[in-house]
Amino acid sequence: MTGKLTVSRKFHIAREGLGRKRFREGEEAAKPAGRVQRVSRLMALAIECDRLIREGVIKNQSELAHYAQVTTARMTHIMWLTNLAPEIQEAILFLPRVESGPDTVKEIEVRRIARVLDWGVQRGMWREYLSPER
Repeated sequence: MTGKLTVSRKFHIAREGLGRKRFREGEEAAKPAGRVQRVSRLMALAIECDRLIREGVIKNQSELAHYAQVTTARMTHIMWLTNLAPEIQEAILFLPRVESGPDTVKEIEVRRIARVLDWGVQRGMWREYLSPER
């Protein structure tokens, strides 16, 4: 083979702490704009805490509250989110990011829905809460 061979490759060099450079294959992924809503973070936390209790890593909510350095009442508030219907939990986890201003979904309103144990009623309350007429 006497022809010219050209190899092209995309890479990204990122500056880290203390001015160090790090080489990465491909292009750097763009960071998503905005912030994750508070209720989405709490929903993820409640699911993880529930898993820890079910697997026996943590004995109960009281012990969990101790390790998380929150009151048992606050831990109860967070854990009530696991009582939501699965599709509501999913909707909360995938709420759109907020670029500025307050969150679009308030934790206190979601907790009000979670106190109702009937998933059918919860779904209706969730639809009503998200409706633009409220």
